[in-house]
Amino acid sequence: MGSVAELRAIDPNRASMAMRAGQLSFLTSVTQRPHLTDFVSTRFQGSKKRLTEWIWASVHDLEFDSVLDLFGGTGAVSHMFKGAGKRVVYNDVLRFNWHIARALLENNTVRLSEQEVDTVLTRQPTLTYPTFIADTFSGIYFTDDENAWLDQAVHNIENLLDDPYKKCIARFALYQACIIKRPYNLFHRSNLYMRTADVKRSFGNATTWNKPFDVFFRKFVREANNAIFNNGRENMALNVDALEVNEDCDLVYIDPPYVSDKGTATDYFGFYQFLEGLAQYEDWPDRIDTTTKHLAIPSPATPWVRPKEVASAFDAVLRRHAEKTMVISYRDDGIPSVDTLSATLRELGKTVAVHRLPQKYVLSTRATHEVLIVAR
Repeated sequence: MGSVAELRAIDPNRASMAMRAGQLSFLTSVTQRPHLTDFVSTRFQGSKKRLTEWIWASVHDLEFDSVLDLFGGTGAVSHMFKGAGKRVVYNDVLRFNWHIARALLENNTVRLSEQEVDTVLTRQPTLTYPTFIADTFSGIYFTDDENAWLDQAVHNIENLLDDPYKKCIARFALYQACIIKRPYNLFHRSNLYMRTADVKRSFGNATTWNKPFDVFFRKFVREANNAIFNNGRENMALNVDALEVNEDCDLVYIDPPYVSDKGTATDYFGFYQFLEGLAQYEDWPDRIDTTTKHLAIPSPATPWVRPKEVASAFDAVLRRHAEKTMVISYRDDGIPSVDTLSATLRELGKTVAVHRLPQKYVLSTRATHEVLIVAR
């Protein structure tokens, strides 16, 4: 039985209440929950951090020793599996997400010291600093002083830290600091004026927006350091297209961008393209679309955000991993439908179970369910 079913057998009223509330922390008493080091706070759209206990409750009874996380995103689910002692192979096509995964998943022991943080945050008289962000993005995402700070921080991380994992920890802190200081935590439009306008506000957090970058940088380094642990396995972080991953794992976890049944896609690249620029700072000037008001990096062509192509992409991924146990994080309003995905998996000889959890998503007026399709 799945763990929710187990709980229903033990205490049906408690199970019903928990499903309505979307809170399953008490499942620790009836399932073998992994030891989880605290994961970092995250403001990324689509993060599964708050659903990890529900996901674990739905898969803990499967037989597997290794996990391939094809669309790893924030790494919350990979971190959960790492905490369960599994060998984890994380993959994400976004470079900044790969940096985060190297820091928190592939890395088992390396941390960033307070002295090294001080070094990253100090302007060095022996270095000549670039001014690309300050010269290019004035009045778009951050203030002029903040843009200059970002140029300095990127240069210090690259030139003053010698360990690749330490660089990734510092980059994680930089990305998180950028997000927390942005209205809506996104970079799909400029809207700096929301921070700087002298008006009465009914939303947002001006106190947070106006705190210095270095305060947040220190905060997120501490979070990263606390989330790093050694599970005794050789975990790996990759940065390739999902169909290019060749690692052999027992279980494949699939959490792609969603295309709703109305044809609306979640363009994570578009939401976080500024972070992708920071992650590839030297190449950034050549990638900008100067015709866009917010000087964005164009989103790469991908079938995962195209309503007419996403079903074929899904089919290719499922058939590529047909011999493995597959777990798909999804929503009940997606293209292709849950029924379509389940039918394809059954055609591949799988036994399919579908778990649902009521959810209310930010910026959405529709009530829907988080769905977990488990195919073994």
